[in-house]
Amino acid sequence: MERKLKTRAALVAFGVIALILPLLVRQPYHRTILVFIGINAVAVVGLNLLMGYAGQVSLGHAAFAGIGGYASAILTVHHGANPWLAIAAGMATASAVAWLIGIPTLRLRGHYLAIATLGFGMIVSIVFVEWRQLTGGVGGIPGVPPLRIAGVALDTHLRFYYLAWACLYAALAATANISDSRAGRALRAIRGSELAAQTTGINTGRYKLEVFVLSAALAALAGSLFVHYISFASTSRFGFGYSIELVVMAVLGGLGNVWGPVVGAGVITTLGELLAATGAWLQNTDLPLKAGDIDVPAFGLILVLVLILLPRGITTSLAALAQRLLAPRREPEAAASDAAGGGGA
Repeated sequence: MERKLKTRAALVAFGVIALILPLLVRQPYHRTILVFIGINAVAVVGLNLLMGYAGQVSLGHAAFAGIGGYASAILTVHHGANPWLAIAAGMATASAVAWLIGIPTLRLRGHYLAIATLGFGMIVSIVFVEWRQLTGGVGGIPGVPPLRIAGVALDTHLRFYYLAWACLYAALAATANISDSRAGRALRAIRGSELAAQTTGINTGRYKLEVFVLSAALAALAGSLFVHYISFASTSRFGFGYSIELVVMAVLGGLGNVWGPVVGAGVITTLGELLAATGAWLQNTDLPLKAGDIDVPAFGLILVLVLILLPRGITTSLAALAQRLLAPRREPEAAASDAAGGGGA
């Protein structure tokens, strides 16, 4: 009960901060970064459920984001569909694809599962490029209409920020509820030992498939939000590099931690903007490098360093450090309390 109260208090505090933050950050460019952080964090919440709670690795989640993004673009631009219905269709399509590939794929474990999801992501990326009649190929699909609520277009950075972070808040609240539920306990048991979980009567195959489908739906939601925000669907966004970014965000923030996706997305999205600026600077030098050439190596290096230096991620490591710092203060207080109790006896 105490843990649930702390989680609810943290969610309230997070909601207040999210409401105030854009009022303090007024530069359009900085607000854009905040929007991207919110969108990326939505996708990472799903990946955190899959990797952090269920212990299943995925290197192809950019494909699900792409399915959501392209579904929104195709339905709204080519068929004039309502953008909200297009987002729902994209999430449903990604969920169906995840269910279809999850049945055989989730039988694999460890490196084999990672390779299988990587292969799936690469296949989908090739389809996005080669199916020009549907996706526009490398030229993409321009002119994606903005989302609207009650007739008001979400065509400004501030309006879209509140939408993206409202979706993030809902995803975090759902994660907190799942974590404290029977399903959350089952997922943690699978992460600890799938064989042991099976011996206790847990249907591991069902739980793994369900969390895989849920994570795909959240990735599709993030992809759709991104496409409607920039009004353009492009293959460059939903390739292997983005899958690596999502994994790095999840690991850096802290797997199995409710707040890890926010921290990981914030750090890596900001770093990505810095790397983009660095790449633009490199184009003006004599070095044989272009913008985008250093992104994947940089994220790979960060992932390796995090696994070595902070294997539990930033959020979990900072929480553990805070507990260690507070422990020496609590011991004297407990000793004094015990002494007082003994004197009273």
